[in-house]
Amino acid sequence: MRNHVLRPLFAAIVLVILILTARQIMVPSDFGVHGDSFTYNFYRAGAVKDWKNFPVSYKGRQYCAECHEDNAESIAKSKHAIIQCENCHGPAMDHPDNPEALTINRSRDLCLRCHMALPYPSSHREDIPSMNPDEDDLEKTCVECHNPHNPNLEDME
Repeated sequence: MRNHVLRPLFAAIVLVILILTARQIMVPSDFGVHGDSFTYNFYRAGAVKDWKNFPVSYKGRQYCAECHEDNAESIAKSKHAIIQCENCHGPAMDHPDNPEALTINRSRDLCLRCHMALPYPSSHREDIPSMNPDEDDLEKTCVECHNPHNPNLEDME
């Protein structure tokens, strides 16, 4: 063979050797040793231990209901029953040890995630009351007039 064919061939072989060497150095030894399935078994075994040691941020509705029975009962009877407490109140990771860490999102944007009028027929929001800018006071937050634990206006104290 001629040099013009051998040089690119040798360059390709060197490149493959460099890539395999870099892979051997950079990929952890416990990666992908869990079976033959490409989809589910290529992960680092040490990652399981790392995730088990990772602190849980969200505790769930039952955790909140242990101390906040009144709110849990009222929201369970309301139209917001499907919404988890931490969607509005934030993750309860350090609560009640660090109550300041649990901030309540009172912004209009939070309410508008569900209550923004969407003109699309596939939005599936027909049964959810949407915000009407002509009727709602845009200077106020929603919680000034609507109690999110009991969202009916007439039930506001």
